Amino acid sequence: MAGGSVGYSRSSGSRTVVRVVVAGDRGTGKSSLIAAAASESFQENVPSVLPPTRLPADFFPDHVPVTLIDTSSSLENRGKLNEELKRADAIVLTYACDQPLTLSHLSSHWLHELRRLEVKVPVIIVGCKLDLRDENNQMSLEQVMSPIMQKFREIETCIECSAATMIQVPEAFYYAQKAVLHPTSPLFDQENQCLRERCARALRRIFVLCDHDMDGALNDVELNEFQVKCFNAPLQPAEIVGVKRVVHEKIPAGVNQLGLTLTGFLFLHALFIEKGRIETTWAVLRKFGYDDYLKLRDDFLPVPSKRAPDQSVELTSEAVEFLSGVFRLFDTDNDGALQPTDLDELFCTAPESPWDGAPYKDAAERTARGDISLNAFLSQWALMTALDPHRSLANLVYIGYGGDPASALRITRRRSVDRKKQRTERNVFQCFVFGPRSAGKSSLLNSLLGSNAFTARSNYRPLSKINSATGEHYAANVVDQHGGCKRTLLLREIPEDGVKKFLSNREFLAACDVAVFVYDRC
Repeated sequence: MAGGSVGYSRSSGSRTVVRVVVAGDRGTGKSSLIAAAASESFQENVPSVLPPTRLPADFFPDHVPVTLIDTSSSLENRGKLNEELKRADAIVLTYACDQPLTLSHLSSHWLHELRRLEVKVPVIIVGCKLDLRDENNQMSLEQVMSPIMQKFREIETCIECSAATMIQVPEAFYYAQKAVLHPTSPLFDQENQCLRERCARALRRIFVLCDHDMDGALNDVELNEFQVKCFNAPLQPAEIVGVKRVVHEKIPAGVNQLGLTLTGFLFLHALFIEKGRIETTWAVLRKFGYDDYLKLRDDFLPVPSKRAPDQSVELTSEAVEFLSGVFRLFDTDNDGALQPTDLDELFCTAPESPWDGAPYKDAAERTARGDISLNAFLSQWALMTALDPHRSLANLVYIGYGGDPASALRITRRRSVDRKKQRTERNVFQCFVFGPRSAGKSSLLNSLLGSNAFTARSNYRPLSKINSATGEHYAANVVDQHGGCKRTLLLREIPEDGVKKFLSNREFLAACDVAVFVYDRC
């Protein structure tokens, strides 16, 4: 996969320019380094501080230009320096190879200063004036920098160069650009030397999408299709054999008689990153729609954006049918419920489970051990769609919705039109529950969740005992209507201290289909 002899095109995401700030002690060669990179030759007379310098897109394989910001380390310019550091996409910290004190000053001052300023961007350490180093004081760069990199994990790369002899001058800024366009931190835990969970989840989804025959392994044809999709170049048979051999030697479970397993797929990407080829993994992720935060980009999620305040967003029948099928697929014991472990497995290809936090946690009926029925499962999706259509559509795609994403959501007709026609096509209704403290609002919400046979037989865990600290609760469930028709009801408890604010907001009230006012008869 994307081996050294295999060409591929890279995508740098949506960035149009990378801003690199060059900082370090006086006399370490900052300005000379910038001038040499821009002119592709050594410059004898260079100003003490250069104006912003642009390296054009064709300087770099990713075809994204870089703006270099030179800085002064003098005390009188400290304020401006700090401002520039805070605006940086990446920082190049320089030391002089012929001045050992400038190297020690990186860890004793500069790196601590970046932390003090809360500058959290990739740092590239560049040793300048390599041609002036004392030949009697030779130490390997790895030997010198390894302890510093262990202490300061923000350091992405270390390199030594010479503007006078043009040794590794372009590389210094290539590594800075690469650290921004293809950052390591979101994908790989340097301390534990493993893929981060969100990266592994994204790659798992990609593996599942590429495993067309769903046998748990990528065969030679599937591997080749993956390679062509991501890198516009096929794998030769010998390369496929080589990939499998490397994986099998390192991790036998990574390959079986059917092909490359998920274990092997994840191992390969960890190997790419360890070998400094992180752009390979980023190319794969971006081809499948992921952004720098390992979430699907907006252009992959056509969420309806234009709607009146009294319109809502619902799942289409096609999406509900898909979710019902997913529920049955993960209900392996056929008891009509998903266990918490089933839900974890269902959402293992999403960045995280979307229902672990407010307002979704415990908004649908659950048993004491956390099992969820089909009605509760679909109600939870209806709630997420009503409150956050973007999140709902994204998670549909994460768990394998194969249809056109635009066909998963629909905008309901305006409520004012429904009133005129005295008929509605809505399947989901929002009810706002108002009332003073201790009037029974939470009990009303709990009654919706504890109203059916599934709850009665399974020792239901009430909402109010879990979410009482949040002040704002939701409950969602399917309600049977006359004629066998089913609708989803969403109850929203309005906290008493927020009633005035809510009632004064017409757009907020427009989302309300019906209001309930609770009072205490005692």
